[in-house]
Amino acid sequence: MEPYCRIYMSSAKGKPVVARAPGRVNLIGDHTDYTGGLVLPMAIDRYTTVAGQALDGAIRLTSEQMHEPLALNLPVADAANVMPAWGRYVAGVANEMGCTVGIEGSVTTTIPIGAGLSSSAALEVATALALGSTLSVTELAQLCRRAEHVATGVPCGIMDQLTSAAGVDGHALLIDCHTLDIEPIALPNNMQVVVQWVAARTLVGSAYADRVAQCAQAEKEIGPLRLASVADTNQIADAVVRARALHVVSENERVRQAAECLQAGDVQGFGLLMNESHESLRSNFAVSTEQMDNAVKQAQALPGVYGARMTGGGFGGCMVMVADSDARLPENDNTWRVRAVGGAAIVS
Repeated sequence: MEPYCRIYMSSAKGKPVVARAPGRVNLIGDHTDYTGGLVLPMAIDRYTTVAGQALDGAIRLTSEQMHEPLALNLPVADAANVMPAWGRYVAGVANEMGCTVGIEGSVTTTIPIGAGLSSSAALEVATALALGSTLSVTELAQLCRRAEHVATGVPCGIMDQLTSAAGVDGHALLIDCHTLDIEPIALPNNMQVVVQWVAARTLVGSAYADRVAQCAQAEKEIGPLRLASVADTNQIADAVVRARALHVVSENERVRQAAECLQAGDVQGFGLLMNESHESLRSNFAVSTEQMDNAVKQAQALPGVYGARMTGGGFGGCMVMVADSDARLPENDNTWRVRAVGGAAIVS
């Protein structure tokens, strides 16, 4: 098959392209995507933008946030060892697309890096569009997920890339990570979503891969976790593996209930499910931290806040709060209100 970007960029030489992809916040449903479970994220009004012109045989990008420029010859030989490290996401995408025509330009982002809001997925998706991908949102997300696996070795699920590609304005996305079916769920008018950055983190070198392996071990014993019941998890002999499975199985059910709450306008019920989710991530999945737990407890006690939880892969990052639309919550450099936006696109 002809590489995607070769077709597009060859016909568009000299014509500038600007591709923009949003970050995401996951409202509920963490560490379920790589077992084919359910998640309920939303694309947010924080973006990564890749802008430039076609360049034969190379990718040359500067980044305001990361300082070190990327100079990459095509085709990509070894994405995992590209320097600077942020360029590995770009290289992974170019590798998956089979690019021999690249781009010269810049990368900018308003997504805090290391916050757990999918800055890497947004970079991957924006890069693919800038390099000429015309794939469907599902195919685009799958390509970018493969690119991240190749570039970083992190066995991530597909939630981040699919949310960035398929976001819907004013809606969360109920995603079945097995079938990749997406159901937009309208967010009630009487709620606001607030994100607070607690601590920087990276999944590269973290215990994320260990959690993936533990879930895989659980599935060897009781079958797919997306189909399992809480009673099924009791059959697992190892206490740690059993706890990991219990989180995934119970989290899938919480996502189902959370979507029903949003559809019914029951923000209070939704918030309680968020609180339960955080407790399971803390106690069963062990991906929270003391700093995160303290921040979540403080948020849960704020007037007008219905629920709060860590969001993303864990080991730091951000927490997310759902509150009454009239609640006056602090806003500063580390705490901000977000809104659900549409997915990635060529903007000029």
